[in-house]
Amino acid sequence: MHEWIADNLRANGGTYQTCICAVPALARRQGLVTVTCDPRNLEHVLKTRFDNYPKGPTYHAVFLDLLGDGIFNSDGDTWLFQRKTAALEFTTRTLRHAMSRWVCRSIHLRLLPMLQDASLKSGVVDLQELLLRLTFDNICGLAFGKDPETLAPGLPENAFAVAFDRATEATLNRFILPESMWRFKKWLRIGMEATLFRSVAHVDRYLSAVIKTRKLEIDDGQNHDDLLSRFIKKGTYSEAFLQHVALNFILAGRDTSAGRMKSVWGNDCLEFRPDRWLSPDGKRFEMQDSFRFVAFNAGPRICLGKDLAYLQMKSIAAAVLLRHRLHVAPAHRVEQKMSLTLFMKHGLKMNVHDRDMDSIASELRKTRQSAAAVPAEVVAAGA
Repeated sequence: MHEWIADNLRANGGTYQTCICAVPALARRQGLVTVTCDPRNLEHVLKTRFDNYPKGPTYHAVFLDLLGDGIFNSDGDTWLFQRKTAALEFTTRTLRHAMSRWVCRSIHLRLLPMLQDASLKSGVVDLQELLLRLTFDNICGLAFGKDPETLAPGLPENAFAVAFDRATEATLNRFILPESMWRFKKWLRIGMEATLFRSVAHVDRYLSAVIKTRKLEIDDGQNHDDLLSRFIKKGTYSEAFLQHVALNFILAGRDTSAGRMKSVWGNDCLEFRPDRWLSPDGKRFEMQDSFRFVAFNAGPRICLGKDLAYLQMKSIAAAVLLRHRLHVAPAHRVEQKMSLTLFMKHGLKMNVHDRDMDSIASELRKTRQSAAAVPAEVVAAGA
């Protein structure tokens, strides 16, 4: 379906209309869906006429059981209140320090040892699974100060993580099916709606226990710097509200998707060319128009955790690529998986090899020596 949508966008100049159900009567009742990747349209929807394009009742109904009235499933004053409250927290230095602490710990104590072990054994790792587990542990730590330890030796199954995954997968079905059909299945509690009911119940029980424990700890004078604790300290919010706050940020902090369309990025958009993000002289990073690069949304709903995501991404890339060379395993098939955000159906199987650290150290020494020699040359030229 992802490729079908992309093909339609390419064939129709970046925008087209469709319907969820091809049955004429149902199609008329549900209305048409406009699909676009045109940066001008995105700017119009996400910024210029933001108030004209709310989430709306259909989107709200689809996500209600999972996200409630959280920041990603609300409009108007409800959204604005949560946005302002969360924005104040995301601008604090202590939150960035907390994220840095979680990221560094998970990289050096969990991810790197696993990659080193795979390198020694000439084994294959599923990099997608490792990174999803790492980001899940990090966002749980940042959101409510509890480490689920999914990125641990043996990659143990975590009941909360499994329930969360199943709940998001079941929610996706509501986008695919006509509303009357998924509501009927919900009433009968069958199929994916039964899965959603059980999974959400498990997630609610888990978060309820975390919230009760955290309130007691705060009352006892214990200090915590996670988002949940910050909301608890700010006021007398209901337990349901606090659950929705935590769950919405977990959904946002675990993963995201980015698109690559030639009409937006040029004919070389499928090539790995990191220098595309640099200035013409290659000396500095240049921020792209947020309506072209919409992985973090844009306009009033732009991702609050964008800088934290960059911190996590750069920390992982620097730590891994300094020590290892990664190659896609032979015969590994990369296919898209139907999901709320874009995944690879069979993961990303990679062969891991150690880098020659001696040669890297030698290059670094040469760079430092060259940098140290520049002032002397400048002085000599001036004399």
